[in-house]
Amino acid sequence: MKYEKRGHIAINFIMICITFIACLAAGYFLSRSIFLLFGTPNPFWAYMIAAFLAILLFSCIAKIMSSIVFKGHKDGRRTLLNEMTDALDKIAHGDFNISVETYDHDPFYEIAESVNKMAAELGALETQRQDFISNVSHEIQSPLTSIGGFAALLKTDSLTALERNHYLDIIETESKRLSRLSDNLLKLSHLEAETVPITKNDFRLDKQIGNAVLMLEPQWSSKNITIDAELDKIAINADEELLSQVWINLLNNAIKFTSQNGKIKILLSQKEGTAECRIKDNGIGISAADQVHIFERFYKVDKSRDRSLGGNGLGLSLCKKILEMHGGSITLNSEPGKGTTFIVCLHSI
Repeated sequence: MKYEKRGHIAINFIMICITFIACLAAGYFLSRSIFLLFGTPNPFWAYMIAAFLAILLFSCIAKIMSSIVFKGHKDGRRTLLNEMTDALDKIAHGDFNISVETYDHDPFYEIAESVNKMAAELGALETQRQDFISNVSHEIQSPLTSIGGFAALLKTDSLTALERNHYLDIIETESKRLSRLSDNLLKLSHLEAETVPITKNDFRLDKQIGNAVLMLEPQWSSKNITIDAELDKIAINADEELLSQVWINLLNNAIKFTSQNGKIKILLSQKEGTAECRIKDNGIGISAADQVHIFERFYKVDKSRDRSLGGNGLGLSLCKKILEMHGGSITLNSEPGKGTTFIVCLHSI
C-alpha cells in the first residue's frame, strides 16, 4: 500500500510537469501571435508576457481539472454515504445481509469496512439466536409430548397396575429431563452473563475427582465399566462447587458412550504449575467434523443415541465456560470406534 501510494504521487508529479511545460510552449506561441498583431516589445517584456500567458493557461487547466476531480470525489463520497445510510437503516430493521462497496483510497473506507463487519457479526449473532430458540423448543417439545401422551393413556380404565407404573415412570423420567434442561440453561446463562460469583478456596483436586467417581458409581457399575484412576496429590485454588460440575459432566459423558464391560481411565498429573486431568474412555469416539462443534450449546454427536440417554447437549458447554472462568482449558483427542480422551488443564498451587 505504501509503495502504491508513492507511485501515485510520482505519476501525478510527472503529469503536472508535462502540463506546465505544455502551458509554457502554448504561452510562447500565443505571445508570438499577439506580437505579430500589435508589435514586439523589448525582450524583457516579451518574456514576461509569455510567462504570464503560460501561468494563466496552467491556472485555468488546474482549476478545470480540480473541479472535475472534486466533483467526482464529491459524487463518490455522496454515493458511499448514501450506501452506508441505507445499510445502517437495513441493519436497524433486522436485515444483516448487506455489503457496502469499499475503495482503498476513499477517506470513508474504514467506516464502510466497519459497517460491513458489524453487519456480518450481527448476522452471525442472529443465526445463533435463531438456532438457540429452535434447539430449546425442540428439546422442550420432546419430553412435553411424552408427558402429555402418557398422561392421556393413564386415563384408560383397562390399564393394569404394571402398565400404569410403567407410564408413570416415563412421565417422571421426562419431567426430570425437563428439570435438568432448565437447570443447565439457567447455569449457562448466568455463567455467560458473569453474574455467578466465584468463591475460590484451596482444596485437593484428586479428592474431588475421586468423590465424583464414587458419586456416579451406580451408573458405571450397572454397565460393568472398569474405572482405572491414577490421581496424583494436587492442590488447587478454585470454586469447588463449580469445578465439581466439570468432572460430573465429563464422567457422565464417558459412562454414557462407553459400552457394556468397557473401561474408563482417569489420569491426574502435575506439570510445571499446571494440573492436567485426562479422562479416557474406549467408547464410540467422535469424528473430526463433530469435534469442531463439540463444545457448542445443544450440539450432539449422535442425536438419537444421546436423547435416549437423557442428554441435552449443554454439559460440555458448561464445562468449557467454567474452566475458562478459572483460566483453564479443555481439549479432546478422539477417533471413531477408538474412544475419546478429554484433557483438562488448570493452574495448581
